[in-house]
Amino acid sequence: MSSLNCNGRLLELNRPLIMGILNATPDSFYAASRVTDTQRAVDTAGQMLSDGATFIDVGGMSSRPGAEIISSGAEMDRVLPIIAAISKAHPRAFVSCDTIYGATARAAVAHGAAMINDISAGNLDAELFPTLPDLRVPYVLMHMPGKPADMQRRTNAYGDKVITHVWDFLAAKMGELRELGVLDILVDVGWGFGKTVEQNYELLANLAVFKTLGVPILLGISRKSSTWRPLGIAVEESLPANTALHLFALQQGADILRVHDVKEAAQAIKLHELLAAAPRI
Repeated sequence: MSSLNCNGRLLELNRPLIMGILNATPDSFYAASRVTDTQRAVDTAGQMLSDGATFIDVGGMSSRPGAEIISSGAEMDRVLPIIAAISKAHPRAFVSCDTIYGATARAAVAHGAAMINDISAGNLDAELFPTLPDLRVPYVLMHMPGKPADMQRRTNAYGDKVITHVWDFLAAKMGELRELGVLDILVDVGWGFGKTVEQNYELLANLAVFKTLGVPILLGISRKSSTWRPLGIAVEESLPANTALHLFALQQGADILRVHDVKEAAQAIKLHELLAAAPRI
């Protein structure tokens, strides 16, 4: 069992947890996740917490394929009021800030954030990694080649070794972070970020390999196109497929599920725990 120091609060990871997604953006890929009004964000966060979420992940920049990078200032205008409002209204929540910027990370923690979730592994802002040690909050390290605008043109970079490539990348970045003094690190294999459908499923099928990194695994597959396009359905119809994949991910060792649909993720965790406790013959 591991624990995380979340801005002065200790969180034990003795069972799988849920991170609910709140996108303070006008253009995130799943429209139902977009929340730009502060009171609506507070209300939505409250419902997610009631449904079983531990973390609320607030992001101000879309990372869908082809999306352009916005400035840190524009991002902060979107996320800081929401982070502060949720932290005040729901003090038991662990608010995460989804950002690539050191300046945003520092301001978010000052406004109540308890975790930094970064799609870029520090590659898009040289100030992010040096900022992290002073913040003393957990950091989610994710694999992504390039940036959202061009990542899907880089899927041939792995050859037939996507597992090895992603593992080596995460291990090297963890080494950099440890040298800087970052204590609490989580890893995310980056489902949908610069990977083909087949590469995504290879990563998921082998998710247990990443337990050898020795840190918690966060998985973000919720409503992404690799869960619904292979089935020939629309994103709005993909909840059953998402739930099935979440259950499999839990069996492979996922520690935190980053989701749009918190209640259903909580149900998957409950069934996973029942299966894990069932006697074998």
